[in-house]
Amino acid sequence: MHFLLTNDDGIDAPGLAALEKAVRAIPGATVSIIAPAAEQSMCGHRITTHSPLKIEARGDQRWAVHGTPADCVRIGLFAMALKPDWVLSGVNAGGNLGQDIVISGTCAAAREAAYHGVKAMAFSHYLIRSLAVDWDRIAAWTTELFMGQQNQPLRDGEYWCFNFPHYPPGPRPLPTIRECQPARSPLKVGFITQADGSQLYHASYAERPRDEGSDVEACFAGDISLCRLHL
Repeated sequence: MHFLLTNDDGIDAPGLAALEKAVRAIPGATVSIIAPAAEQSMCGHRITTHSPLKIEARGDQRWAVHGTPADCVRIGLFAMALKPDWVLSGVNAGGNLGQDIVISGTCAAAREAAYHGVKAMAFSHYLIRSLAVDWDRIAAWTTELFMGQQNQPLRDGEYWCFNFPHYPPGPRPLPTIRECQPARSPLKVGFITQADGSQLYHASYAERPRDEGSDVEACFAGDISLCRLHL
């Protein structure tokens, strides 16, 4: 199988390195990496149509694009004429749950692939700021998730979205996988008035509502959330 890997944290992000490690552990896998040259977090499904996209070779079958994750998928499919069996996006450093999904560049890359009939998965890692991330463990979990999910049918316009919970580093078996729906309740948003009258965004991700049966509830409970997303 041929995998096209991308992300929104940038081509040098540890989460993308973990995703590559995960895929290279799959027997028979070949890999192409096309990822943003710089971080593009929370860019949503933005694309570049009115200016040239600079592309830099970063090694064998590895390119950095001065654009968004959705740009990277389009470049791979249409400028480079790659024919991937799967587009995998991530592993994002931060959760993409509920309302985050439409904001996330990680999810947008998988969504762009789904628009063009390519099977896709998005992987994100909820973060507890006081804990380090065990990226080697995440790589192993990602391999296990893909191998278990790859043969589950996807209808036209569907793609998978995984969110990992955050545990202290060290050996740990794959958490329970809970197929669920994206949370409907939005993150509680606030703003702080600055001295000059401007407004500074403020919200606590960990205090967001845990809708029953949602991806937020599953991930915050220590399980892996799995959503079947639709265009």
